[in-house]
Amino acid sequence: MPTIKDVAKQANVSVATVSRVLSKADTVSEKNTQSVLDAVEKLNYKPNALGRYLRTAHTKTILVVVPDITNPFFSNVMKGIQTLANQREYDVLVMDAEHAHFDSMKCFDMLEQKQVDGLIMLTSRVDQNSLLELGKQHSIVLACEYLEGTTIPTVSIDNVSASRKMTEYLIDLSYTNIAHITGPLEAVLGIDRLRGFKQALQTKDIPVKTSYIQEGDFSIDSGYNVMFKLLSMEDRPDAVFAANDEMAMGAINAAKAFDLRVPEDIAVVGFDDIRMASMFTPQLTTISQPTFDIGQKSMSLLLDLLNKEPLTQSQFVLEDTLMVRDSCGHYLTSKDDTESPV
Repeated sequence: MPTIKDVAKQANVSVATVSRVLSKADTVSEKNTQSVLDAVEKLNYKPNALGRYLRTAHTKTILVVVPDITNPFFSNVMKGIQTLANQREYDVLVMDAEHAHFDSMKCFDMLEQKQVDGLIMLTSRVDQNSLLELGKQHSIVLACEYLEGTTIPTVSIDNVSASRKMTEYLIDLSYTNIAHITGPLEAVLGIDRLRGFKQALQTKDIPVKTSYIQEGDFSIDSGYNVMFKLLSMEDRPDAVFAANDEMAMGAINAAKAFDLRVPEDIAVVGFDDIRMASMFTPQLTTISQPTFDIGQKSMSLLLDLLNKEPLTQSQFVLEDTLMVRDSCGHYLTSKDDTESPV
């Protein structure tokens, strides 16, 4: 296996010059830089990660904590993170917060012990006091979810506004008995989307029926089970807004088990616009989040923190889009039966 000394000999420069070229310093002449790069390619030299860390105290590795790695919503967020990380030559480690052996303190320890340079949290469902304290000393970005009153940089959409927009759209389609399958109500996403739902009803002077608000856990199974409960009521809803697409799909499957047609007998809408939303039958009306942009922006912010760049703001709210498809029944009152963003 070639060493840095072999590269220096091949390029006819000093080991220090090779080191400066590999660390992308701008103090090496163009001629020597090219000689080193040619030697690296010819010898197929791979820099030693441990040696690099000992020289620079940087691992060139970041850690991303995902709330549920099986949830397809996070795949495109991860793609946005990974794309920019690759461009900047960072490696990405992933931890699944849903794993039976996950311990948030372990990922915090990795940062404290400098096993990774920075941390992107795609969930706030961890020991929040420890997270806030860690954020004062280390490079951390929170994406998709947020914490009230934190200085940790955050990237998300406005979940309250998006949920209110979806509910108002259902009301504009003349639905009046609208139920809501919430996310976990100990989590900010579940709370915010429920808040937007209630705001829309109150703005339109529609009573909020507590029996129409049922808690799910963002899984297809919970969507199915909660929808089964809603459809077993004597006064069943005429529309259901699920707080994510997987629960909406579970709800549609439950409606089919009751021999109900969606949307002719009952409308169902979701949130997130995962890839399957436009492939499901019926195609799902949902809130589309800019998942790739969320991932890329969170990685960009983390790089700024790592490079000690001053941040002009700490909270970034990206735009969401209401995607109108068949499951809301819009075509029952409109001639336009094509998918359309609102």
